[in-house]
Amino acid sequence: MLESGQLNLAARPTMTDALDTLEHDNLGSTVYHLLCNALIQGKLKPGERLKIRELAARLGTSVTPVRDAILRLVQEQALAMKSARDIRVPHMTVERYLEIRAIRIKLEGLAAEMAAQNASAEQIALLEDLVRQNEQAIADGDTARGCDLNQRFHFALVDIAGMPFLQGILYRIWLQMGPLIADVYGDGGDDMLDFHYPVLAAIRAHDGPAAARAISDDILCGGQVILQHLQAAATAPAAL
Repeated sequence: MLESGQLNLAARPTMTDALDTLEHDNLGSTVYHLLCNALIQGKLKPGERLKIRELAARLGTSVTPVRDAILRLVQEQALAMKSARDIRVPHMTVERYLEIRAIRIKLEGLAAEMAAQNASAEQIALLEDLVRQNEQAIADGDTARGCDLNQRFHFALVDIAGMPFLQGILYRIWLQMGPLIADVYGDGGDDMLDFHYPVLAAIRAHDGPAAARAISDDILCGGQVILQHLQAAATAPAAL
């Protein structure tokens, strides 16, 4: 037993313990953000299975930070866990897509409206450059790059709006939308970009309501190929 006033030094965390914990937390955060980027950019496809040990080997880390990151993404509904050995990028349902679409129209419409009010000449030039690069990606048939530039355009609007809290909300939404958009982006053709031009025009004119309407048209009309894809999948015969 310890005498009164004595400290149990053996039970106190050491500096090494604290650094180990910090290193683990940082590593877990790094793995989480790597997986988030892979989802948002569509590098992980709907239905794709994630194997913790394989991911850990590819990332050069232990399984613990990978498992922690995956569990976090399961909680955020960006991944689906059928069992400990069956973790997949979920397939989107029509009903879930329509719900997310309605939310995006409201929230990204708000971002576009505020971006139109706030945009500087330099920020407008950035948006124009993203659209020009996307034009070239589509012309080159580079679906992965076009999809990435599309996502960067949408996120740039939130940056210009100066709404970091909203950005966090939309980031979680795009965790679910990224794999789906990438899956159909090549089928959308010019429709995936054409509705960005009215958004640009409204922002150049600093017309907030017009920017909100334009981004709504982009999500609704530009995303029509996404809805058709999901509806076709919903009515297709189940694989044997």
